[in-house]
Amino acid sequence: MTKTLYAEFTVKPGSEPVVAEMMRELSEQVRREPGNRLFLPYTRQSSPREYFVFEVYDDEAAFEEHISADYGARFNAKLADHIVEDGSVLTWLQPVN
Repeated sequence: MTKTLYAEFTVKPGSEPVVAEMMRELSEQVRREPGNRLFLPYTRQSSPREYFVFEVYDDEAAFEEHISADYGARFNAKLADHIVEDGSVLTWLQPVN
């Protein structure tokens, strides 16, 4: 069963260019993961400091591989200095049948 979620966070004022570049780099890496189906970062049109990242992985194992990747850990450690929250807020999604 696929693992689907969105992650959200709010960038601190002045950190917008840094986080935008970090997201570009992370997106390239995550999209190369064999179990990743989608990794789509967005910002809210009315508030571009608010990020939403829609993610889909093949299954639990693929998601576990994603969160254990060293580049993800480096990203999250660096991101912590640039966002309002303590970390990304994750919302798990399920299909409507």
